[in-house]
Amino acid sequence: MEYRTIADPAEFKRRTRSLLADEARHNLIRGILWTLLDDRDVDEDYSLFVVDEDGESVAAALMTDPYSLILADAAAEAALTELVAGLISDSVPVPGAIGNRPTVDVFVEAWHKATGETVTLGMEQGIFSLERLVPARRVAGAAHPAGPADAELVFQWMNEFIDEALPDEPRDDASLRRSIDRRLAGDGPGGVWVWDVEGRVTAMTSHGSPTGSGIRIGGVYTPPAERGNGFASALVAAQSGWLLNNGYDFCFLFTDLANPTSNAIYERIGYRQVAEGASYTFDSASPST
Repeated sequence: MEYRTIADPAEFKRRTRSLLADEARHNLIRGILWTLLDDRDVDEDYSLFVVDEDGESVAAALMTDPYSLILADAAAEAALTELVAGLISDSVPVPGAIGNRPTVDVFVEAWHKATGETVTLGMEQGIFSLERLVPARRVAGAAHPAGPADAELVFQWMNEFIDEALPDEPRDDASLRRSIDRRLAGDGPGGVWVWDVEGRVTAMTSHGSPTGSGIRIGGVYTPPAERGNGFASALVAAQSGWLLNNGYDFCFLFTDLANPTSNAIYERIGYRQVAEGASYTFDSASPST
């Protein structure tokens, strides 16, 4: 087996075509890769890695600074040990790892064994895919895309969402504002939707990172005072239906498996779990003994 770093996203796509063939299971890594390929103005500092065997890539990973390493499903567990060795040899700083099980667990175990770094489980995730929408129950209000006038509210709510759902995620307000402004301006495939009840915005979702024939929904947020009314469920259903009717074959989203209520809500509108994933953080300052 041979560890390699890849400079060109197009070459990485070619090398990993078979590994990343399942769009639903790989929607996170594919979405970022497609953005690197299609958006020439992207300001991400990225790194691409593969492990080859007999001319075929059997493990692959992508990382954008300062975020965690994102793993593809490995075709051979031994390739993950080779990936760990290569990253260490190249002195690549890896703050954490995200991927589907069992790949991510095997990688994390190998990383801990090789480095002695403390490994912390952040979230056990459900990866869900939608091909055919089941209409949500009717609730007061209606969905519509957000616009530039909603920028401050979207920025506030996105930060509240990150505080609640992704507290260990690195924060960069300037980058977040740029991303929000682009989505609200309709600059690219991403967008933000809101649920409106007689002029009162009660929930928010976003979408972006196309994967080829699918697109990921994220940032699903309802402020505490508006929860329990079905606004977010109705909003995700409306947004998903619009995406399926406008060129996409699939919609994807990630859930926290520790929250069975939200998982059940998505299943009621047609989402089906296709994989179980996990996110881990590493701490080189506090190695385990």
